[in-house]
Amino acid sequence: MARQPAPALLDETLRLIARRYRLPAIPCTSTCEAKDNPATALAIAIEQARVAVARGKVPDEAVKHLFIEALAHMIQQALRAKSGDAAFKAMVLRHREAPVREYASLSAHANKDRRSVHATVNAIAHPAKLQRSPPGRQRDALAQLYASASSGSWSELRDNAHRLLLMPRALDESRLECDLTRLLDSPALGRLRRLDALASNDLVRRYQSLWDRHGPRPGSLTALAQGSASRHRGAAVEALATHALEALARRLNEAEGNPATFRVVTSMRVPASIPASHERAKSEWDAVLLRQAQTADITPAWDVCLLMEAKASTDAATTDLPTLLRGLRLLAAADKGVIYPFKTRQGLVHLRGASLNALTTDDPNLARTVLYCCDAPAEANPRLLSAASRMQLLSAQASLEFASTATQIQHADSRSLEPVWNQLLECPRWRAVLHQYPMLRQVRELMVHADDLLAAANGMATSGHSPR
Repeated sequence: MARQPAPALLDETLRLIARRYRLPAIPCTSTCEAKDNPATALAIAIEQARVAVARGKVPDEAVKHLFIEALAHMIQQALRAKSGDAAFKAMVLRHREAPVREYASLSAHANKDRRSVHATVNAIAHPAKLQRSPPGRQRDALAQLYASASSGSWSELRDNAHRLLLMPRALDESRLECDLTRLLDSPALGRLRRLDALASNDLVRRYQSLWDRHGPRPGSLTALAQGSASRHRGAAVEALATHALEALARRLNEAEGNPATFRVVTSMRVPASIPASHERAKSEWDAVLLRQAQTADITPAWDVCLLMEAKASTDAATTDLPTLLRGLRLLAAADKGVIYPFKTRQGLVHLRGASLNALTTDDPNLARTVLYCCDAPAEANPRLLSAASRMQLLSAQASLEFASTATQIQHADSRSLEPVWNQLLECPRWRAVLHQYPMLRQVRELMVHADDLLAAANGMATSGHSPR
């Protein structure tokens, strides 16, 4: 069979790639099933509610009941002693206990407070400054002040500052007295000392223990090691995806009869000269398939054929989709008559604005424009409720109040969760949750396994891993 022209071959290849991550249309469920698999039941109830709202109707009472019962069961599931959700338990403890709320509030500002205190101490007792001071009790005390700040010993820092303030000083040292007074009166130091005091509270210790079970603390050696492993994992997936896309470029070049028509660039960074808001939009694309444009210019210009993002998991792609769509809209804002320079790992490439302007986020054409590439196995029973939606449902005020009650009495009244249902239908902040299943399906439609992309790029049929 004769090969088709290259653009048709590209469309055909994209159409034939196995989509092993694809999700089905939403199934039906019952209140009985809500207890067995509350997350799935919630996803179904939310989608049924969305469809009703889209048709200008009020969701049935049965859907509302399913949602509330499923949310109650999901909360109770998350509270289980052994198999529960440590992060959610920590949130409930913070909601219920005043010392934990205070500790969490102070912790949120602790880094800023530390920087403020360190800046004040550096102005008073930085080692470089002490080298110019004469030896004696005052210089030793200043060195102790600096050491206590460096070690984060905030009560000791206050005591050292107080002792320094009481020491005899020369007449020309009024600046030191002002700086010490400012340090002692600093609200930041007061908050840090209070944070230290709360750290020994039993409830706060339990709160920290729950967060430690959920994952390592930010900045810890374990967190740094996990971050490094995650970056290596991401780089490995990106290399696989790029290899598959380069195979596709070679096949297209063979069909074109020209080895230089198509090429792949990586880490393509969007220039600031594109006239649209870059805020929260994707500004760097992992890999891009380009086709050389026919222009009269000496410098080669290129058109975008396919944009690709490498992700280590389906959850990562789901979280990324809003940023990706904003990134597409940013590219589409390019002026048709302008050629834009893009930095890539392969050097500077010049892309035609007309090619960028033709990009679209419309569903029918999106799958011909963007791919998510992954190497994770497809789940036998994929989650229908996204991780972000689950967490927003659990962290709603009514959910936390229901959970607090459920930790104290055996049968909490699930009707108290009705405010979450009302927020889902009425509040703009809940729009992403209401539309979470269409977004999840859209991401899965755009996602391919690296092996399937490589097989399709090489013109081979895959083994049909797509479960649907």
